[in-house]
Amino acid sequence: MACHTRRSLALLLLTVPLGASLRASLALAAPRSARRVPITRSGAVADGRTINTAAIQRTIDEVARLGGGTVVVPAGVFVSGALFLKPGVDLHLERDAVLRCTTQMENFPPRRTRIEGHFEEHFTPALLNAANCDGLKITGEGTLDGAGRPIWDMFWKLRNAAPVPDEFPNLSIPRARLALIEGSRNVTIEGVTFRDSQFWNLHLYDCEDVLVRAARFEVPDDYAQAPSTDGVDVDSCRRVTIEGCYFSVTDDCVAAKGSKGPQALEDASSPPVDGLHIRDCHFRRGHHALACGSEATIVRNVTMERCRVTGDMVLLRLKLRPDTPQDYRGIALRDIVLDSGGGTIVSIEPWSQYARPSDDAPPRSQVDAIALERITGRFGAFGTIRPNPGQTRIGTVVLRDFDVRLADPELHATGVDDLRRVRVTARPVDAG
Repeated sequence: MACHTRRSLALLLLTVPLGASLRASLALAAPRSARRVPITRSGAVADGRTINTAAIQRTIDEVARLGGGTVVVPAGVFVSGALFLKPGVDLHLERDAVLRCTTQMENFPPRRTRIEGHFEEHFTPALLNAANCDGLKITGEGTLDGAGRPIWDMFWKLRNAAPVPDEFPNLSIPRARLALIEGSRNVTIEGVTFRDSQFWNLHLYDCEDVLVRAARFEVPDDYAQAPSTDGVDVDSCRRVTIEGCYFSVTDDCVAAKGSKGPQALEDASSPPVDGLHIRDCHFRRGHHALACGSEATIVRNVTMERCRVTGDMVLLRLKLRPDTPQDYRGIALRDIVLDSGGGTIVSIEPWSQYARPSDDAPPRSQVDAIALERITGRFGAFGTIRPNPGQTRIGTVVLRDFDVRLADPELHATGVDDLRRVRVTARPVDAG
């Protein structure tokens, strides 16, 4: 912060009169958190109809010009298009504050953005966009609302009308993520509810030292499948902690992501996911509690612990793409309580949705040092472990201290170098 402050102060001293320079230097001497500016000061209106993009962006820009501080969203429903946070500017959503996406998608002008393992030159930005914002804090008891239902309905209408619905591209229509944070260090997301996102909820790309704490990620229970509503996508990041969060979505709850394609390991813009820690979270609804992929290359040093899963989902899913070299290793899940009549504990197997076939020899992949231990409760199935034939090496998988009642207690495992089942009790549900 001190570095940003000195640079900003030097620029102000060069470009404004002496009296204003003195006032600016005094303001800049205040701590970053001391300056709090409500978006209503720039004319934002909480009527649930007015599109406030320009007013909110003016607040962000003014706080940045003054050297930093916190932009405050007070109680009420504020509708907006794409917003761009600046270095030194935090965002706080007060209780009963709602920052809602407009569904008039012209308010999200297409731009170059990271999505699905590469940079798309013309795709929808997020509601909140933050690049190179070290020390960023997005906090409060308020809500980021994607207003996703009409966007989801349009997606399914177009997809179902496509000649081959399963090949309908995910990026075919404009859909806004709720937050994209990229190239930033020491980021904190705390207390905020992410609701009804049109696309992914929280997308972290190429960030370091991120804490996501006590956040909620939700879609309506009455919507069967809100497409692509991932909770947190950890894309090419280092040292990310997700703790005390609640997930009730209809796609991956937490996904480790990177690049894709035969040359993925040469993609300098997609460093490994390294150091992902998930703890004390509740997974109520979703496809997978923790997934690696679908676009991912190197994922290592992942820990998930002291979590509760109450939805019919896959606890751990490693997606093995046939078109991408992958290295998943050092992934440990422990002290997990399961409480659902469905779901699957582990799925390590081929995944081909959107994969691109090639006449070249398939790239080599490996999975190693996977451990699940102290898993208790009741669930649907044990699961499946199998490689892409001739492509994936699956090394050591350790299953330790299971005590779970399962509808299907058999583990379907093939092609594993070292499968260790140590004190596993997987009882059928009618065993008492």
